[in-house]
Amino acid sequence: MTTDSSLTGSCLPHTPTSVPAPCGVPLFEPLRVRGARLRLRRALRRRRRAPAAVLAMTAAALAAAGAAGASDPAAQPPPPPVRKAHRPAPVPLVSAPVRIADAATVRLLRPGDRVDVIAAAGSPTGDSGEARVVASGVRVAEVPQLSETRSGGGALVVLSVPRSTAAALAGAGMTSQLAVTLC
Repeated sequence: MTTDSSLTGSCLPHTPTSVPAPCGVPLFEPLRVRGARLRLRRALRRRRRAPAAVLAMTAAALAAAGAAGASDPAAQPPPPPVRKAHRPAPVPLVSAPVRIADAATVRLLRPGDRVDVIAAAGSPTGDSGEARVVASGVRVAEVPQLSETRSGGGALVVLSVPRSTAAALAGAGMTSQLAVTLC
């Protein structure tokens, strides 16, 4: 087998008996990979430094402001008056059954609806009179089936109202016809 020196360049011709010289692998230290544990510790140390620095700066600023104000008490503005938020105590609710003159209106109601209860000052025979709102924005607790409420005309609805409003509804139901409007 002949080789053309122009094709192979400076390479020696390959002969089946020639074997390349053995190459040695250089010695090196084994790699030691640092685990995530060290990175986690380092990150935690960094995160502690920032809040500590902010707290130290805040304390220094407050101390400087306090020291400047302590020398001149007239320079400090008076403290604002402390206002206590006064929330009225929650009113306990009671269930008040109310007979509404129009049974078809009651069929429109569902538990959870908000209604206004209106009393028409007049007799059931049709005399007209002034209407007044007895209860405003009260919640419907229950609407019994019409078959259960057929004793005397109208339909029954149970409302959740404060105790004083329940008394007003009972009194208005005895003297006038009641109606509801959806809120």
